[in-house]
Amino acid sequence: MASEKKWILKESADPSKVSRLSTELGIDRVLAELLVKRGVQTFEQARSFFRPSLSNLHDPFLMKDMDIAVERVRKAITTNEKVLVYGDYDVDGTTAVTLVYSFIKRYNPNTDYYIPDRYDEGYGVTIQGIDWAVENGFTLIITLDCGIKAIDRVEYAKSKGIDVIICDHHLPEEEIPQATAVLDPKREDCNYPFDDLSGCGVGFKLVQAYSQKYGIPFENLTPLLDLLVVSISSDLVTMVGENRILAHFGLKQLNEQPRQGLLAIINLSKIEPGHVSIDDIVFKIGPRINAAGRMESGRLAVELLTATNADDAAKIGNKINDNNNERKSIDREITQEALDMVEKRSCLSFGNTTIVYNPSWNKGVVGIVASRLVEAYYKPTIVLTKSNGLVTGSARSVQGFDLYSAIESCSDLLENFGGHVYAVGLTLREENLDEFIHRIDKFVEGKISREMLTPVVELDARLDFSQITPKFFRILKQFQPFGPGNTNPVFFTENVYDDGNGRKVGAGGVHMKLDMLQESQPYHHVAAIAFNMSEYFDYIKEGNPLDICYSIVENYYRGNTTLQLRIKDMREREEFI
Repeated sequence: MASEKKWILKESADPSKVSRLSTELGIDRVLAELLVKRGVQTFEQARSFFRPSLSNLHDPFLMKDMDIAVERVRKAITTNEKVLVYGDYDVDGTTAVTLVYSFIKRYNPNTDYYIPDRYDEGYGVTIQGIDWAVENGFTLIITLDCGIKAIDRVEYAKSKGIDVIICDHHLPEEEIPQATAVLDPKREDCNYPFDDLSGCGVGFKLVQAYSQKYGIPFENLTPLLDLLVVSISSDLVTMVGENRILAHFGLKQLNEQPRQGLLAIINLSKIEPGHVSIDDIVFKIGPRINAAGRMESGRLAVELLTATNADDAAKIGNKINDNNNERKSIDREITQEALDMVEKRSCLSFGNTTIVYNPSWNKGVVGIVASRLVEAYYKPTIVLTKSNGLVTGSARSVQGFDLYSAIESCSDLLENFGGHVYAVGLTLREENLDEFIHRIDKFVEGKISREMLTPVVELDARLDFSQITPKFFRILKQFQPFGPGNTNPVFFTENVYDDGNGRKVGAGGVHMKLDMLQESQPYHHVAAIAFNMSEYFDYIKEGNPLDICYSIVENYYRGNTTLQLRIKDMREREEFI
């Protein structure tokens, strides 16, 4: 029953800086240390951290090509030109399309949107999409969350008399498409101060720039911020800098005045309106929006997000919810088949990489299945299926290993690939599959270390239960919104027990609800939830001591808010030294 995870206590911050900040702000040293580790060292920096302000957003014209993009959009609006807003079928793509389409449509009714079909067309800018634009008389395409690698497609569009503005946030290759304007903060020749915007974030900077130049009040953009927080949370970009400001105000918009489509999803997800959290977006709202593109069409997601009355939104929302239930059922089935393959070693690789392939699997869920296999075996994973005569799939990595580089090293064998360090999509011909597996295995073996193959829980600080006071939690809550780069702190407490009221919960009793107390402080009871840890139940019920690591969360249920520990891992007392 020993934990397979390695617990590592993060390096301490400079004690003198921690003491000074703790005194200046009148807060617990643990909270002061968390702030210093986040680069917050002065009263002024703390004020700006705890009170995000839209006035701290960067000038959008600092992004390369922004001036050109704004003028091209201006020309399209003033001449009533036909504009096509084109984006990917995932959450980031569909929120981005909704945002830019909604904005331009206000000023130019000749605006439409296009989402490629995941199965017939695949990811990114497609020939079919451009042909559709030509047939329908569009002369400007604005791409969102895709396009940075579409060199040939942009040339094709230009040959058909269509200008292209690219808004993307993926890593470009050395050659940039010869589009009218290319907005991508990751361009090497772009000096924009923040390079980790989501695709929707880049789209927002375009409409912000247009508004700034042509006298549209920023308040007119506020209703778009609920789309931004859904994109930022779901795409797992870092929750620092501009993203944190946009997510903070986006969450406010989502809770106070969400658009009809998002309100429909909030209700279908059984989230209390007004109490939507980043976790709710990541685990409930985002997957439902994604399900449209996985099971049917990403266009349905944009229809939902642009719906203006409650009845339409509820109708589309129900359809998307059904898609999500179907997705969950297929995902469970395929995950089980993939796990069986690995256990029976009938997979393509199970060395330092897990590679599984079944030509009949649903292309829409292979990314989810890859994530599940990483959870199960903790190694870089590629899940492949077949679509339109090509082998296609998704890859997911482990902390610290750049899987994008591994796949890029095989680019000569691939028809297409794209993504990030930890998540990549790829397509190749079946005759190249054996060579691809051989080369990926060799690359990973040469670059991955034993440490990378061991899941790690990074601990922020040791905490006694007596320190978890209402004031402590009130300040900790202001560290939100949490996400990569500004994660919910993980604390550890030693020598704790359940008070005897612990019970198994959830389908099949796989989770535990516990009431914990610390031996040295027997009067400080704290409620806790431990997901998928019921193997510890008998040990705990016998009154044995544990060391636990956890985040502190707010549990909102039927009008009552309570503080709860969300346990990340637990160990029998003697294990943790």
